[in-house]
Amino acid sequence: MAKEYNISRPAGTCGECGKQLQVGDEFVTVVKDADDELSRNDYCMSCWKNPPEGPDVLGVWHSKIPPKQEKKRLFVDDDLLVNLFTRLEGADDPSRINLRFVLALVLMRKRLLSYDGMTRTPDGREMWNMRLRGAEAANSVENPHMDDEKIADVSRRLGEILEGELE
Repeated sequence: MAKEYNISRPAGTCGECGKQLQVGDEFVTVVKDADDELSRNDYCMSCWKNPPEGPDVLGVWHSKIPPKQEKKRLFVDDDLLVNLFTRLEGADDPSRINLRFVLALVLMRKRLLSYDGMTRTPDGREMWNMRLRGAEAANSVENPHMDDEKIADVSRRLGEILEGELE
């Protein structure tokens, strides 16, 4: 049965002089098999003089410290947003009402949902009358009167849900 080895990412420092390696710096990595474990050492170019030899050397390669990657922008299909919006219809849990309201704002910005007016329920709740583009049926969305901070928090949670980070 073959062994499985995990090789760590660059440590960010030279294993010889301790110099901090910066984005774009060239370096050489040496991986050795020491007592059934892998050891990795990175060397800056000024410390790299003599390539190691011996049966314990498994690999030597030359590389550069890569730039830090920005978090990938999430592409969310409009149909997914509309589906989530319609599935939340009739929710009575405050967090779901907040989520549906933020989804309505997103769909309005994308011009997939239009605002037709506002009514009040007998108990005083503000309901926005809205219509999905191309649909005849009206949608009623409760305005939970969230402040900017609460909207930002719900938007962040929506992003986490769509990225699959929440269970």
